[in-house]
Amino acid sequence: MIIMGPPGSGKGTQAARIAELFEIPAISTGDIFRQNIAELTPLGIESKQYIDNGDLVPDDLTNDMVRDRLGNPDVKNGFLLDGYPRTPQQVGELDSMLAIENQHLTAALLLTADDEELVKRLLDRAKVTGRSDDTDLVIRHRLDLYHEQTEPVVAMYAERGLLLTVNGDGEVDEVTERILAHIQKPPLVLSGQ
Repeated sequence: MIIMGPPGSGKGTQAARIAELFEIPAISTGDIFRQNIAELTPLGIESKQYIDNGDLVPDDLTNDMVRDRLGNPDVKNGFLLDGYPRTPQQVGELDSMLAIENQHLTAALLLTADDEELVKRLLDRAKVTGRSDDTDLVIRHRLDLYHEQTEPVVAMYAERGLLLTVNGDGEVDEVTERILAHIQKPPLVLSGQ
């Protein structure tokens, strides 16, 4: 399963909850990038310049990172991808990665929210976390990139009949309840068939 939505829509929070409920790992590309940045790895150093500007990390770097993570044994019974794929090219890469393992996606969950509400949420988050990519200018740039580059991904999964759209506005528990109402059936696990 993948979870998508604009920056600040609650993907990370909801991904952690869903992963715990379904006992699958939540794989967040953002978390992996931030960890690499904190550890000053070559990937982190290269990624930081893109992230600080609100740009997407290039597909080749992101694809390699996801491919490596999906090679771990803990994903054999399912996983939840948060922050990937973000571009149509990444969709193709993910399809290839899954095909090699004879796996498939069972759902693409989309959290929606109003852009101005998202800007407010992310500016509030910046006061707490101090994230360098949570400034008004960078947030608006990230939202523009989302609309330009990631909305086509949403359309691709809608065409495949995998898209589940959930309103991401409201309290965290309310959003979780809305999500669970959509994903209780069918079970969201990847299977080798």
